[in-house]
Amino acid sequence: MKETYLLILSVSDTKLLIYYRDVVPDLAKRFNDFAQSFDTGAPLYSQFARRVANERTVLDLMSVAPVSQRIPVLLFASAHYLLLDERSHELAQHYPNIAHEKGSGVATDLFVAFVLERADAMKELLANRSTQTNEISRCNWFLFPCAMLDAELGPLAQVDVGSSAGLNQLFPKISYDLRPGGLIGNNTSLTIACNITGEPPIPRQVPNVKWSMGLDTKPIDVRNDVEVRWLEACVWPDQVERFERLQQAISLARLHNIEVERGDAVDDVAQAVDRAAQHGHPVVTTSWVMNYLAPDRRIAFVDELNRVGSELDLSWIIAESPYETPELPGHSGSDEIITVITLVTWRKGQRNVQRLATTHPHGHWIHWGN
Repeated sequence: MKETYLLILSVSDTKLLIYYRDVVPDLAKRFNDFAQSFDTGAPLYSQFARRVANERTVLDLMSVAPVSQRIPVLLFASAHYLLLDERSHELAQHYPNIAHEKGSGVATDLFVAFVLERADAMKELLANRSTQTNEISRCNWFLFPCAMLDAELGPLAQVDVGSSAGLNQLFPKISYDLRPGGLIGNNTSLTIACNITGEPPIPRQVPNVKWSMGLDTKPIDVRNDVEVRWLEACVWPDQVERFERLQQAISLARLHNIEVERGDAVDDVAQAVDRAAQHGHPVVTTSWVMNYLAPDRRIAFVDELNRVGSELDLSWIIAESPYETPELPGHSGSDEIITVITLVTWRKGQRNVQRLATTHPHGHWIHWGN
């Protein structure tokens, strides 16, 4: 498929942008690479990816997606989204999170037919949606550093940047099964497990967070069933437990009226911190969100927190990949792809950076220490 764009910015504007590129070979390789990488962890999507790599008509649909989103998981999430509204379709019987028993028919044939028969709906999703990871197990990342801050400074107030649906704000409202460490928290409706190595400071109870808010350029309202269905669609169907955890977390977020406000990470974080400081010690949390900012915006975000931290005591819990975000404190000179938990504190204007742990990208395990 040859893709050509001709854009005249205005009638009087002589600027002309021409973009010409054959995108199919790149896409085919991405799908083949996905199939090889996730043959064990996501066998259903691996089968789909291997088939789609050789289906030019399906690959053609991806041309409407932003260049940064021309990835296999966006195609799969879009189909999953439509299928969640058509659970009686034969294809749904091959999705472990929908059906308890595998159905008849060849799954890859059914998938290709399903997608092409709904080409218009697929293009609408591919053009306007982006992949979302709302994994409640990432709350494990905040338990230990927030317990340390709670012991140091008393009640906390959280500002979660890049919050999406706000599930990170649930971290003081759920229970934790630490292995080793035991059960912490009193919530019986949602408990997340975490395998621990090293010697973290195991808290006796969840931290005292008096107030929290989320900040996101495109916040998701957990009370909106359409938006929730997109979050569910972004979960891979082979990961049934993760799908169930998300549903439990959404129910809990609705119960506690979790709010996420529309705002920019750089432009609006200072005002959010000022609001948080009225309720407790302000703690900014970022988890796999800084990689979505351009390098200059990451630098601007750090500069903004440095400015705020020069005026009031502040803490920032970072759970990001140094390889993806080398501009962040403690990440310079590191090429680690793994997620690293870092605690940055400003006390009386002085900044301190402390590397705490490495962790699974979804929070399933934490290794405490360097």
